[in-house]
Amino acid sequence: MIIKHVSEKNSILNKFLSEIRDKEIQKDRLRFRANIERMGEIISYEMSKTLDYVSKTVETPLGTKQMYVPENPIVLASILRAGLPLHMGVLHIFDDAENAFISAYRKHITDKDFKIQIDYIATPGIEDKTLVLVDPMLATGKSLVGVYKKLLEFGTPKNVHVISIIGSEYGINYLKQNMPENSFLWIADFDHTLNDKGYIVPGLGDAGDLAYGRKL
Repeated sequence: MIIKHVSEKNSILNKFLSEIRDKEIQKDRLRFRANIERMGEIISYEMSKTLDYVSKTVETPLGTKQMYVPENPIVLASILRAGLPLHMGVLHIFDDAENAFISAYRKHITDKDFKIQIDYIATPGIEDKTLVLVDPMLATGKSLVGVYKKLLEFGTPKNVHVISIIGSEYGINYLKQNMPENSFLWIADFDHTLNDKGYIVPGLGDAGDLAYGRKL
């Protein structure tokens, strides 16, 4: 897997990243969701540079112009519910993409031991398409890999990209071991530590709760 650390070079992305981490600013759910969407747009722009492009003749009111436009058919796949704001940011850029939604969560056996439970999936076929997996928090990486393997039941993608906001070193290494070698991870930032419950430290907390309110 090829890792693209997007905040490695300073840009406006860093402002949005600092705000979603800030425990005071993140109390504003609207702003939290908006910042996640903005980062999705920025990361998608960077990802778009790696797509395949094809020449197209565009007719203007005064003549014609030869342009280059992406030719990859894209499927955006998000893990509910935390992935929704990031999904929307990515969809703002790839606005003609098809969409997939998957319910995947940690089913705890003990406090420290869990398996990934997938209860719902709605997806188009992904055969020979560009699959973009969208998940804001890459903690252990097990949810994302589980979702990827489930999606393979619906075809073999031409190429695979993962878009995430914050990941742990553990999660990134897990992806390296379990995702195709020629796949890409586009990630805003990463932290070194997971706590004993498998959450990223310092991270930002529970992205789903911050975006939509606490769950029971």
